[in-house]
Amino acid sequence: MKGIVFTEFLEMVEQEYGLEIADHILENSQLESQGAYTAVGTYSHDEMLQLIGNLSTKTATDIPVLLKAFGRYLFDTFLSSYPSFFERTNSAFEFLESIENHIHVEVRKLYADAELPKFTTQRVDDIGFEMIYSSERKMADFAEGLIERTMDHYKTPYEMTKTPLNEDGTMVKFVIMKK
Repeated sequence: MKGIVFTEFLEMVEQEYGLEIADHILENSQLESQGAYTAVGTYSHDEMLQLIGNLSTKTATDIPVLLKAFGRYLFDTFLSSYPSFFERTNSAFEFLESIENHIHVEVRKLYADAELPKFTTQRVDDIGFEMIYSSERKMADFAEGLIERTMDHYKTPYEMTKTPLNEDGTMVKFVIMKK
């Protein structure tokens, strides 16, 4: 998992919960990296699971809620760091369609070792959109936060349902309907 995800997660924790909580979750995790993250480094997904688990325990907040909040937070980082990705699209659905075949292609050019989720998209009609998330990391709640913030960014009122497509959480279907 790329270091920017870790550095931004810890930044979010500091902003939302304070430096003391950020230090607590780092100190109470068994991290191979010792919690010394750089934005361009690559780290084990297990470290993120430990950090989120410890944050959940410390704040009494469910892990899915934290992952979704982090997805929303990270969207704004992407928006400020990579504005060209957003300038090329005129709508939320158009942006979501561009993730797999444009944005992830560009990310792989920068970080050849990036392990990215796969997104399959399909427009149902003018107001409906389906997106299937596939990843061994089982972070569909994180993807949900990114999708929610995308819809908000493009000022698109919507309703969304999330349906697991298998028991282990590696495939999840999102159906998004414009209101």
